[in-house]
Amino acid sequence: MPLVYLEKKISPNWLPNGHFQSIYPALFRQVNGIKYFREKIVTPDDDFLNLDWSYAENEGAKPLVILSHGLEGNSTRQYITGMVKILNRHGFDCLAWNFRSCGGEMNQTARFYHSGATEDLDAVIQYAFKKGYTDIRLMGFSLGGNLTLKYLGETGRNTDGRIKGAMVFSVPMDLKACSLAIIEPRNQIYMRRFLNTLKPKVVEKARVFPERISLDDHRLVKTLYDFDHIYTSRLHGFDGADHYYAQCSSMHFVESIAVPTMIVNAENDPIVPFKSLPIDIIRSHTHVSLLATKDGGHCGFRPAQLMDEFYWSEKQAVRFLTL
Repeated sequence: MPLVYLEKKISPNWLPNGHFQSIYPALFRQVNGIKYFREKIVTPDDDFLNLDWSYAENEGAKPLVILSHGLEGNSTRQYITGMVKILNRHGFDCLAWNFRSCGGEMNQTARFYHSGATEDLDAVIQYAFKKGYTDIRLMGFSLGGNLTLKYLGETGRNTDGRIKGAMVFSVPMDLKACSLAIIEPRNQIYMRRFLNTLKPKVVEKARVFPERISLDDHRLVKTLYDFDHIYTSRLHGFDGADHYYAQCSSMHFVESIAVPTMIVNAENDPIVPFKSLPIDIIRSHTHVSLLATKDGGHCGFRPAQLMDEFYWSEKQAVRFLTL
């Protein structure tokens, strides 16, 4: 499949760079009219996941899109709700699932979620199969995009035939490169935002699981890399941050993907360095394509002229999923 560089500018002039293009939608965009129906499912390790369903109005059997959010996101983030709204309008049911600790309540086990926790995505997919869906597409944003690609790479040629394809946006396919990028002074706003919710979660967990989680090194967590090295890796069976990144970066799995998959990343994404993407692997891939935009930021993609309520990325998704 092709490696496509979009030369045309997407964003308005009043959002002049990747930072503005990332931050503006996150702070100011409101998506109305989404009606979620929540279900709670039990995981194989006796934890739970909160699933939010939104249904298309047309009758009969419908395809399903399973949406995975980004780091410290949830099913209510604008990049999820905007996508759900347009997909519902075009006849797709949607299942926006919330990672452990992200669905409005703390999960029950000592572990959280992480960039490679494909067992939880698989649990969601298996539940959708039980619901009777036979045409499923996967969609992921940022961390959720990495998770989606890793899942498809792990299953490879054995991917269930009911999964027809995938589309992912702003994907940190090289986790270490992205973790180091977010440490840079220009990206402190993003790192602080992530740590402001991650660190309190650890404190809350430590009260319940003091034998598993120690706060002795909590004061040492100054960066996302520190958090992953001290907490994420230890809680999930990795030997430090570098081992976690190496084991979970989707760039090591993308070569084995066997269903039609579209990756969309902006060259000016402040969090995901474009040079960290495995361009050579994608260029020669049979099933995976990369649509590279010059602008759009990280999970932004607000169009210059907003003729209706939907963003460029959402319209692109409809085109890809209805081919």
